[in-house]
Amino acid sequence: MRIEVPVTSLLRLLRKRIGDFPYPHQIAGLLDNPLRRALENPSASVDAIGLTGGESVVEIGPGPGFFSVEIARRLTTGRLVLFDIQPEMLDKARRKLDGAGYRNVDFHAGSADAELPFADAQFDAAFLAEVIGEVPDKDACLRSLARIVKPGGVLVFHESFPDPDRLNLTELRALAEPHGFELAIARGSRWKDVVVFRKPVAAQEKRRL
Repeated sequence: MRIEVPVTSLLRLLRKRIGDFPYPHQIAGLLDNPLRRALENPSASVDAIGLTGGESVVEIGPGPGFFSVEIARRLTTGRLVLFDIQPEMLDKARRKLDGAGYRNVDFHAGSADAELPFADAQFDAAFLAEVIGEVPDKDACLRSLARIVKPGGVLVFHESFPDPDRLNLTELRALAEPHGFELAIARGSRWKDVVVFRKPVAAQEKRRL
């Protein structure tokens, strides 16, 4: 008799063998492969950031760069910063971006639930794909993101099946809204959620604009 095991159950079993965090760089190929690219369409997800070309963007937990190339491609005069807890993942992403000819990228290693090593209001956008569910101290991460995203900037979450740590819209709002982010866009399905929050512009800044 053959026993069918759901993909999410297999991932949970794998997590128990390798630890809850981070996703191991040794099996990064599972995160960046042609089948995932065909099913997930990274270009459509990156559309939600609303890039025009000159922005400064930080991607937290880029892994081997599945979305990073698409973001870098759109930043014609802007800059992309990749931040990951595993230097090995950053090395994989660097090779991918270098191979695609993109040099408008910086790389930083560190923990997303420590104070992020960036200036206040440094970024027009922060992008997290299948990451926030793995961060041990999510509140600390959101506090740092609220500090480094500019007023008027966006915080974009991409959550998808079969990630066992996938967070839903209600959970994402509960994380982001206490730190001053306002829900702007929520596009969801059984397979994928793309949720965009915006950091409001203060009244005095609106008058200067």
